[in-house]
Order: sequence, then C-alpha cells, then structure tokens
Amino acid sequence: MGTVRITRSDCFGLARPAVDAHTLGLTSLAQMLSDCGYPCLMSDSELSTCLNAPEAPENLDGISRWIMDHRITVLGFSYRLDPQDGVRAIARLVNGLKTRRLLKALGGPIRAIFFAGLPKTCDLVRDLVPEVNAVFMGDETAAETLERLGVEASAIPKELTGGVRYDEDRLAFGRELIRKGDYLAVKPVNRSGYRGFGTRQDTLVARLKHGALHHLPPLMRAHVGPYLPDRDAAIRLFMQWCKELAGKGFLDILSVGTSQLTQSNFGEQWGEKPNGGGVPLNSKQEFEAVWQAARPMLVRAYAGTRDVAALAKMNEETLNIAWHALSFWWFCRIDGRGPYSVRENLSQHLEALRYIASTGKPFEANVPHHFAFRGADDVTYVVSAVIAAKVAKKMGVRQFVLQNMLNTPKYTWGVQDLAKSRAMLKLVRELEDDRFRVILQPRGGLDYFSHDIDTAKSQLAAVTALMDDIEPDNPSSPEVIHVVSYSEGSHLADPPTINESIQITRHALTEYRKLREKGDLNNMGEDPDVASRVAELVAGARTVMSAIETTMPDPYGVEGLYRILAQGFLPVPYLWECQEEFHKACQWQTRLIRGGVQVVDDKGIPIRVEERLIGRKE
Repeated sequence: MGTVRITRSDCFGLARPAVDAHTLGLTSLAQMLSDCGYPCLMSDSELSTCLNAPEAPENLDGISRWIMDHRITVLGFSYRLDPQDGVRAIARLVNGLKTRRLLKALGGPIRAIFFAGLPKTCDLVRDLVPEVNAVFMGDETAAETLERLGVEASAIPKELTGGVRYDEDRLAFGRELIRKGDYLAVKPVNRSGYRGFGTRQDTLVARLKHGALHHLPPLMRAHVGPYLPDRDAAIRLFMQWCKELAGKGFLDILSVGTSQLTQSNFGEQWGEKPNGGGVPLNSKQEFEAVWQAARPMLVRAYAGTRDVAALAKMNEETLNIAWHALSFWWFCRIDGRGPYSVRENLSQHLEALRYIASTGKPFEANVPHHFAFRGADDVTYVVSAVIAAKVAKKMGVRQFVLQNMLNTPKYTWGVQDLAKSRAMLKLVRELEDDRFRVILQPRGGLDYFSHDIDTAKSQLAAVTALMDDIEPDNPSSPEVIHVVSYSEGSHLADPPTINESIQITRHALTEYRKLREKGDLNNMGEDPDVASRVAELVAGARTVMSAIETTMPDPYGVEGLYRILAQGFLPVPYLWECQEEFHKACQWQTRLIRGGVQVVDDKGIPIRVEERLIGRKE
C-alpha cells in the first residue's frame, strides 16, 4: 500500500457489488471529491451486478468497458457486509483487473485502488491485497479521507475541514461521560402501569401517554437483525436475542431488521438468491413467534418492496406492529432495492398507506434521509418530510412519526442539524389538529460512528445531546429515540451492545439536561445562527411547496408525487439509478457550505431557491 498523488486529470470511479446495498459512504465521498474539483462517476446497476462475480469473463467485459469508456484512473470499491466475503470480492476484482491488464503497472489506466469496508475487512485487505493503495473504515474526517486519497491540501475547501465549537463541546461532554462510566448504573424503566401493556392491545400511543403522565424517559427503539448463512440458525439466534432484550427491559421498541429477501420475496422459495443481510424471516408463523418472544416490547418491522400492502397487513396481524413505515419514492428500481418503477412504487405505497390509516396505527415516513443519502440539499430534506406528512394526513393517518436522521451527511455541523430539525418540525407541526399528531423520533447518522469503540460511545452521547437541543425547553421532547448502537461502525449490535447503548443514551440525556439547568451550557434554543438558518430553510421550503401546489392539480396523489421528483423539485445529484428518467432531479450540484448542504452553480456559488425553481423549467 502507498499514497498516490492525485491530479486534476484523474477520474474517480466509485463502485460496489449489487449484493451490498450500502451506498451512503460512496455518495458522501463523491460529494467531497466534487467539492474539490475532481470528476467522479458512480457505478450503475449493470456494473454493480457485474461486481457480484467479477471473475466471470462476461462480467470482466462489463467492468473493462466501464473503466475504458469513462476513462477512469482511480477506482474505489466498497463492501460493508461479511469481512471474509469482502476481502474475496476485492481480491477477485483486482485479479480481474490484472488479467485484463488494466492496472497502470501493466500498461492500463488504473493508477490507484481504494477500499472501504468494516474494520476487520480492511485489516484483511491490508494483509492480503497489496495492490490496494489505502483502506477506509468509515470514521475518517474529511481531511483524513482526502489526504489518504492523495488529494492536494490546497484543493480542499475549508467548509469540508472546518469545525464549530458546539460540536467540539458535545464530543468533549461525551468523552467525559464515557470516561466516568456512571451510565452503567442506569436501570430499566418500568412502563407496566397501564392497561394492555405487553398484550395484543398495546399501542405506541398508549405507551407514550403513560410515559408523559409519569414523566418517564423517552421510549427507546433499536434496530435488531442478525444474519447467518444458515437461515434456521439465524432465526434461532434472533429469537434468543428477542427474549434476552425483553428480559433485560432496557429496550421499549424492537425494530426487526428483516433481510432483503424477506422484504422482496416473502413466502417464496429463496433457493440460491443473495440475501444481503438481516434476519431471514419467511412465514407468518415466524413473525408471530417474534412477537411472542419480544413481549412486553412493542415491535415493528421493515415494509416490503413488493406487494407492500399485503406485507403491511401481515405485519399488523402477526406483530401488532407498533407503527408502519414507508419510503414513497425509495426502495424500488431507483435505488436497486425493489422491483417496481417509481410510479408503481408510489401506487403500492399509497395503497398500503390507505390500509395503515384504516388500522389507526401511526405511520413513519422513511423519506428525508434517503434524499440526503443522494446529495440533496437541506431545503429538499425539509420539503420531502412536509410532503410525506401531507400525504399521510390526506390518507387519514392520525399519528405521524417524524424520523430525523442527524449527522447526514456525516460532516454536517451540529448547528445546521438543529436548524434543519427545527425547520422540519415547524412546518410539519403546522399540520397538527385534533385528528393529526406529530411524534418526533431523532437518531444518529448511519455513517457517523467510529470503528473505535470508545470514540463511538462518546459520539453516541454527543448525538444524544444534539437530540435534546432540538427543543431544549421542552422536557417531553423527543418522545421516541431511535438508538443507533455504538458498534454501528465496527460490528453488528448484539443485545449487550444494544442495552449499553440505551444506557449511554439515557444517561447522556439526563446529564446534559442537568448541565443546562445549572447554566453550564449555552442555551441552543437562543442561538442566533441557528435561528437565522431556520428562517432561511423555512422560507425556502415554503417557496418550493408553493410552487408544487400551484403547478399541480393533485400533488399528493401517485401522479403528483411522481412528477414532484421527475420535474426536479427535489434535487438528488447522486442518484444511482434511473438517472435518465429523473434527469431534472439529477441536474443540480450541491456542496457542503459551512456544515450545511446547498444547491450551487457551476462555480460553487449557492443558488437561491427561487432561481432554482426557474431553472427547473428550462
């Protein structure tokens, strides 16, 4: 391994196999390289399929064409699943490149290869694949990432490497909290004092009401889903985990991390189809067993990517699902996660939403962060949440779970996260009345956490402080916290890790509030920079919403939602698939400016929302 100095004549190609759906890290890297002025291309679905088995001659043909046609000189490869599979995947790819003499040492164009993956995979790649110039575990700063890539320091914008005091103070708070270790004394919360607790009659609303009445901490939700090659062994392990989590009592809401095949091919014979991680449940009986093993926790699960309403009904009948979640434009052909076109997906999701409303259960729009994953600006993040809330209310949903993924992209400044959160809350809460209520559910970012365990624990405490600063004067906010375990950057979270993550989260919330009450913290509710950015985001979002509602007869039906994306109202510059179909959404450039994401022109200058809307019509 060794650093290769990158020049302006280089072209980056970023790729991952189709079996690995994790694209956030590559999208963030593409954004950074673009901000530094380097051309960058991400693999499409055809190339990703080739990378599933790069040793096959026909797949090598496709990989070679992609490299030569686009004049790629620097190759980045990402694989964030099993370490052994990951090192085999990059080794097969490198061998294929050598066979076709595509490496510079053999007369070809590829002068550098980089790998991103889990820490264990990176260690293996260092030892076994010497052709790889550097590896990335996901916790590198922007400066560290670009330096390792060989990018000249003079090419790096200050906005990528700058920091703010607020973020540094929160991380220092987190380090001290972890150093003391007092969080390990946190005990489970007894929430059993209401009728129906832990039964088929239990609901999220009932548990929230009981918690508010007795001034209990926020409900804790965590994502759980072990994967093993042996399906039966994976399910046995998951059932064991459910019972263990239920027995300890720290977790309030079990979010079942089902496998890709559960979501896309439920009830079928899977044969040799690739799974992609997650617990491989494949029958109603297995889902019913999960509910039984998880009692008295509330339980929820992923939506399907096919026959969406049918799987929602199955989740309702078997899990007494705490709430349903849909992603509208996402988890279909546009991101390689499902078989439907975007229009078909929207039709399926609105049909499912109609059913969800009929059950009286809450609904979560799993939407804004998917735009952020693909380079959308902060105004688009806010607007997409408002659109989803309006659709939900129109369809008859009465409780709307507003998920807010912080640290996305991971170089976002905390003050920008606060502004984005408050702007989104303000606009969505304007929809509230006696038949529609908003439940805030913040969470840490997917690629925010370090592979170093102590650092990640400190980050978990720091992002909890950020959650509390969204509404610092409201002791009941947030009502639900989606706890991303501190092991996110290194390994799958098991029950002890999940429980410890909840202890850190709850203790951080308590201690941070104590510091605020003593006056040892700045009250971020009064921060003028945040207030100014909130006003800017709210004004921009209102402008976009007004343009949508005045140009479309029915913006919140299937055709309207399709046209909102197709006509470029929601910029997604790093869309992986369907780029031709949604070329108006892909035409924009965005960049990180003072820790927030904005739409910019060819010179990197921010474009006002009004100017963007005019440009959209061209």
